[in-house]
Amino acid sequence: MSQLEKNYSPRDFEDRIYKYWTDSGFFAPDTDSGKIPYTIVIPPPNITGQLHMGHALNNTLQDIIIRTKRMQGYAALWLPGTDHASIATEAKIVEAMKKEGLTKEDVGRENFLERAWAWNEKYGSRIVEQLKKLGCSCDWSRLRFTLDEGCSKAVDKVFVDLYEKGLVYRGERIINWCPYCRTSISDAEVEYGEKDGHFWHINYPLADGGGHLSLATTRPETMLGDTAVAVNPNDDRYKQYIGRTVILPIVNREIPIIADDYVDTEFGTGVVKITPAHDPNDFFVGQRHNLPVINIMTEDGRINQNGGEFEGLDRYEARDRIVELLKEEGFLTKTEEHRHNVGECYRCSTVVEPRVSLQWFVKMEPLAKPAIQAVKDGEIKFIPDRYSKTYFNWMENIKDWCISRQLWWGHRIPAYHCDDCGDITVSLTTPDACKCGGLLRQDEDTLDTWFSSALWPFSTLGWPENTRDLEYFYPTNVLVTAYEIIFFWVARMIFSGLYNMNKIPFDTVLIHGLVRDEIGRKMSKSLGNGSDPIDVINNYGADALRFMVTIGLSPGSDTRENSEKINAGRLFANKLWNSARFVLMNVEQDTKPEIPCTLTLEDRWILTKYNNLIAEMTANIDKYELGLGLQKIYDFIWDVFCDWYIEIVKPRLWSGGEGADSVKSLLLYILSGSLKLLHPYMPYITEELWQSLPGREGSIMVSPWPEYNAQYIYDSAADFENVIEAVRAIRNIRNEMNIPVSKKAVLYVETKQRQIFDECASVFVKLAGASEVVTGDSFDISGAVIIPTANARLLIPAGELVDTKKETERLTKERDACQKDIDFISGKLSNQSFIAKAPEKIINAEKEKLAKAQERMANIMLGIADTIDS
Repeated sequence: MSQLEKNYSPRDFEDRIYKYWTDSGFFAPDTDSGKIPYTIVIPPPNITGQLHMGHALNNTLQDIIIRTKRMQGYAALWLPGTDHASIATEAKIVEAMKKEGLTKEDVGRENFLERAWAWNEKYGSRIVEQLKKLGCSCDWSRLRFTLDEGCSKAVDKVFVDLYEKGLVYRGERIINWCPYCRTSISDAEVEYGEKDGHFWHINYPLADGGGHLSLATTRPETMLGDTAVAVNPNDDRYKQYIGRTVILPIVNREIPIIADDYVDTEFGTGVVKITPAHDPNDFFVGQRHNLPVINIMTEDGRINQNGGEFEGLDRYEARDRIVELLKEEGFLTKTEEHRHNVGECYRCSTVVEPRVSLQWFVKMEPLAKPAIQAVKDGEIKFIPDRYSKTYFNWMENIKDWCISRQLWWGHRIPAYHCDDCGDITVSLTTPDACKCGGLLRQDEDTLDTWFSSALWPFSTLGWPENTRDLEYFYPTNVLVTAYEIIFFWVARMIFSGLYNMNKIPFDTVLIHGLVRDEIGRKMSKSLGNGSDPIDVINNYGADALRFMVTIGLSPGSDTRENSEKINAGRLFANKLWNSARFVLMNVEQDTKPEIPCTLTLEDRWILTKYNNLIAEMTANIDKYELGLGLQKIYDFIWDVFCDWYIEIVKPRLWSGGEGADSVKSLLLYILSGSLKLLHPYMPYITEELWQSLPGREGSIMVSPWPEYNAQYIYDSAADFENVIEAVRAIRNIRNEMNIPVSKKAVLYVETKQRQIFDECASVFVKLAGASEVVTGDSFDISGAVIIPTANARLLIPAGELVDTKKETERLTKERDACQKDIDFISGKLSNQSFIAKAPEKIINAEKEKLAKAQERMANIMLGIADTIDS
């Protein structure tokens, strides 16, 4: 049994404890242990990242679950790793090169990739080290990286397999293009938000001079690529124009008027411009009508050679100039304010440009169907269930996935082009030459980061090799993630697992919300409203940070970073430290943590509370109610164990003899069990305290999880609750009346439970300022302070310590409050609608409340009468 320091100082032991855990190999499960496996794969943080509060929340929740399962006897694997984050990482490196006056093109692909790997070497492990500071019990010996050799092999195999089965194809399609990142991005990577804009109303003159058609657009610059004007075939207003042509203003190109059901007759004028190269809906209209596709923009969002006099202008500069010309030439008839949804790149917030481009795609419909069914059939559950609707909405309306990116950092597409015959060879190995004999060059594009992330649950376990880890740990159990990446990542892992492994990747998806600031705003660099978790750890300890992100949390809901909650976590740790130190100072080296043969009423009460806590906390964690579980162990340790039980047993503890030995054993038993229950939430302090316990073995993190034992549930625990209620009531009254703690008085107790109050007389002496406790059926004491409770009437002859007038006023207030309760409950019970609809259990509970309130009222009225008589 080691000596605890006087003051709780997490800086003194957190790093030491983490090293003890890793050196001992506690995080690494054995596949040949004979245990049931339990697996969590970490949502891999980007190598560009630093630990933020979202990471702190996400990884704390995973650690709570995996530590609990480890203690429950599972071979618990939390598999860590990082993501190469192609767009974000490439942007960082390009930005750094810009300071040197260099571009990607200046250094070339190979030299650029050398820089990228060097950057990864320098910064890629930063967030891993920060996760260790948080206390994450990942198996670091199995650390993976989405660009490591094994994951890259898996990526190539999946691409080739999908291609060979016709599920990957290359073609010109309308895609989302980010002019800043200069790459395509998938639909999931576009974030929509409302922006202020305009509707520009433009007249398109008929080519035959017979008038004009009016339409409106929010993007007049795209008219440079218009190849038709469309109306609905059933719109009587425009049937006469179908098949004729209009002259495109400014450009002076003649384009046809076509009929298509896509046009909404109720929206605007019922006439729309068709720009197949720059609008997703127009693209499909163009396909149906064999319209030309005129791309008018460069990769960086400028007008290209197809834009005539506007070539070289930024898209927004071109917009302004085109509007001016339309106005000058009389084509612009009206401009109106318009607020509409605008898509932005999720990485850089640049407005995305729909653009026709030659890209690689995955056919999604055949992959989506089994993935939808797996959730519908209950094989995979979302917690909370409401997020399954988000999943279904995405998957049931999914479009083919654009997987190619115009980047250099990432998995290069294993496709090889022959410039001689135009053939494409897709292969796991680099082919020597085309079948025509021509030279081959590898495709320049890389794969979407999410393509490799989609394989994470099985590629990290060794697939496509049939490894022991894959056989033992797959499928995994729970995925813990935030709601904003359900479609980015969760959906893709589900269909990838089913397609490649023929098994679901996990059975549960636990969704958590965001960490917001104290007034509910989303954390952002621009607002500067987020704390650095490492600063919090350095100032308060990792356990306080973990407490802050978990307490009060419910699945799927946002939480708030709150300095009060961080401080509450620190205060709780300090309370636990001091209480444990008190216990350890009062037990011997050979004291065993066990339940003694002879138990007092307070012992039976604490054992009942403790066993109920085990059952409730275990159920909470099983249902992923992790915030509720923490609240329960917090309440138990702070209130039940520290403030009540320890204080109550101090006289026994210091009395010497057999009674003292019994209470020492039970104190140690409850303390060690409480540390185990708290350990998944606050691992550092619980380990440090555990190591100081007499007779402890090994680490707390591999000690068995406490088990509920109905043998130690006592009916008499409810009797002790009545004693506690009485003590609380006395303390409250003494506080209200400003009676100092040093003033003792005889306590008279009128009750039908005399044996209980007699047995607990020492509790009132120790905690309620009683000099003596006298029980009986009735007492006639002049000038007594009357304190009514549900099961007793307490009388304290305060004499000159009490102002009779004030005491009468106090009791009168209590009477009025009690009468309100009686009236409210009586009203409920006399409401026929309530009686007809409420379950019998609820009705009986209300009746019981009424009876208790009426009994309390009787005691109050007796107290008022006694006070007046005195």
